Amino acid sequence: MRGEEAKAEGYFSYSCRTSVKRYVKRSGKCVQILPPLLRRPAFAGLLCGANSGGRGSDGGRSRRFHTVTSRSACRRFALATSALAVAPWQPETWGVPAGYAVPPQTDYAKSGDVHVADPSLARFLRRLASFSRLVFFDKRGTGLSDRVSEAALPTLEERMDDVRAVMDAVGFERAAIFAPSDAGSMAILFAATHPERTTALILYGTFAAGVKEPGYPWGLSPPEREAQAERWQEKWGRVIFALEHFAPSKAGDERYADWFARLERLAASPGAAATLARMNGEIDVRLVLPSVAVPTLVLHRRGDSAVVVEEGRYIAERIPGAKYVELAGDDHWPWLGDADVVLEEVQEFLTGTREPAEPDRVLATVLFTDIVGSTERAAELGDRRWRDLLEDHHAIVRSELARFRGREIDTSGDGFFAAFDGPARAVRCACAIAQAVSSLGLGVRAGLHTGECELIGDKVGGIAVHTCARLAAKAAPGEVLVSRTVKDLVAGSGIEFLDRGIERLKGIPGEWQLFAVKQ
Repeated sequence: MRGEEAKAEGYFSYSCRTSVKRYVKRSGKCVQILPPLLRRPAFAGLLCGANSGGRGSDGGRSRRFHTVTSRSACRRFALATSALAVAPWQPETWGVPAGYAVPPQTDYAKSGDVHVADPSLARFLRRLASFSRLVFFDKRGTGLSDRVSEAALPTLEERMDDVRAVMDAVGFERAAIFAPSDAGSMAILFAATHPERTTALILYGTFAAGVKEPGYPWGLSPPEREAQAERWQEKWGRVIFALEHFAPSKAGDERYADWFARLERLAASPGAAATLARMNGEIDVRLVLPSVAVPTLVLHRRGDSAVVVEEGRYIAERIPGAKYVELAGDDHWPWLGDADVVLEEVQEFLTGTREPAEPDRVLATVLFTDIVGSTERAAELGDRRWRDLLEDHHAIVRSELARFRGREIDTSGDGFFAAFDGPARAVRCACAIAQAVSSLGLGVRAGLHTGECELIGDKVGGIAVHTCARLAAKAAPGEVLVSRTVKDLVAGSGIEFLDRGIERLKGIPGEWQLFAVKQ
């Protein structure tokens, strides 16, 4: 059953520059679909309350987290009570200062004008989407779903019906359901009631009951629950008073706290957050657990203080045949801390295979080139002739990059930034570029350095890149300068070097021994 492909129509277009969004009005939910990066049929995956926080914070923590990476095209479905209507929307390109996307100044947005993401959650969702067709939605009355009065906030049964409505809307006959935190009770009830539509159930950091009862000492008493609801209403969206509780790894990060407080304000009103907290306090699905008859994985972090690990053990012991995996860590939210372990367990459970996380760092040889005296030459030739000469230069550089298997990362004015998986090829490419462009009457300087680079989408970054740029600036016209690392790595290749001595590179710690390639 776990290997069954999703019977759902269509994968969405893969765009390098934009996200494509549509709004489908139907039943009061917001759904975002992320395409599998490899575009292969796989599991239908439904994240119930993917944005949920701890168990006392249902509505307010059902916030809109949507990936902002340009490599992950997506379609979001906002489902409302009106007749079916579809409208395209083209998002603006937003800056991402300090690693976080910044939402616009608006309260409780119901449209695609809000497109916010925590980078760690974006990575988490991309990884899930790499082996599934992934849908996640904002629960009724929260996030991008239609607002309702506090008196009309959905019961647990209505939330379960909403899961079915979402599946119908996106064309899922069956789905594996991933339910973190307070979404777990909704998913448990759905899986027990609709096993014919549930291929698997994955519960992360969730609980079976919100109230402290004999035999279940981990809930809150009614007075404790009321005090918690009042605290949510008083401080919601203003102070991250629970960050240490839900995300200890981010407790000292003021930028994250500010960003998250703003996100709360966009997710739900304080009153709705408090009302849903009270409703969650009344949840009790303990008697339903033995009726769950679908393959179930229960994940729980040992140090989770928002929902203690004993609650995960309780659930796993009472669902027939459930697999229980206890994880290290204390972050309640699955995309923080060692998220790769969570993802590996989910992937293995659903597909039978466990793929390692995609590396975010790689060893590469970086090349920088630029034309010496380009400003003076442009003034001498005039705009049109200089543009023609620059086009010839670019054609030569790209031809040599292709010949030596270099990858163009960026081009700025008269300079090129490229990366290679082999230092000897990089050196030979740089020399070939310098020699070839000399036929145009141009002098090019080049710098090469090998180091660990950060992968940022299709680009590379990090201190190794900055080092190479500073090193290239030291080169003379027609010269290819390399770091000692490059020289040592090409030993035995027949490439010869001239020692250019010890230099300090602006903004780069330490002293660097530089070498010029003997041409």
